[in-house]
Amino acid sequence: MIGSLPTGYLAGKAKGIDVRKVGSGNIGATNVFRILGKGPGIVVLLVDFLKGLIAPLLVPVLLIKYFPDASKETLSLLSGIGAILGHNYTCWLKFKGGKGVATTGGVLFAWVPLVGLTALVVWLTFAVATKYISLASIAAAISLPIAAWAWRASPTASVGYPVSVYVLAALGALAIYKHKANIQRLMNGTENRIGKKKS
Repeated sequence: MIGSLPTGYLAGKAKGIDVRKVGSGNIGATNVFRILGKGPGIVVLLVDFLKGLIAPLLVPVLLIKYFPDASKETLSLLSGIGAILGHNYTCWLKFKGGKGVATTGGVLFAWVPLVGLTALVVWLTFAVATKYISLASIAAAISLPIAAWAWRASPTASVGYPVSVYVLAALGALAIYKHKANIQRLMNGTENRIGKKKS
């Protein structure tokens, strides 16, 4: 339910715009930036990130007394995955949501901060070098299991190795799948670049 909050859709409605019907048709921060501008885009980005950060940190604390046989790591894993799935397939919009990049980022910083930081560096590098947000997101998704393996001894991780590698490989694959339309546009040369004016 935390992940299902359709932040981008609500931001659009506040401006009298259904973001599902303009731009890329996605309710994520990138489309909100392009359609509504920097202010709403930043708000959507931060709220979507916080959804992913809060769920795996707060929910286990609240629920551990109801599930005494479960570990905090297990509850954190389930809560983080739930937040991402809730965002990607929100129940409030007929299970059609965003691509989960910002929400996954929040989950990463809750689970394995060094992996989250690595993915952020990869994302920024590709975004600056190529001017394609989608390509940067795909590259960051690919980096997840590699970074989880590289930082397997991280003392700041709340989700241990090798579970983090398997889970992040699956989440990375999900993020890439959600970008399938972008991949097709990249192949066709019709994908929007950073700074391109909305039509």
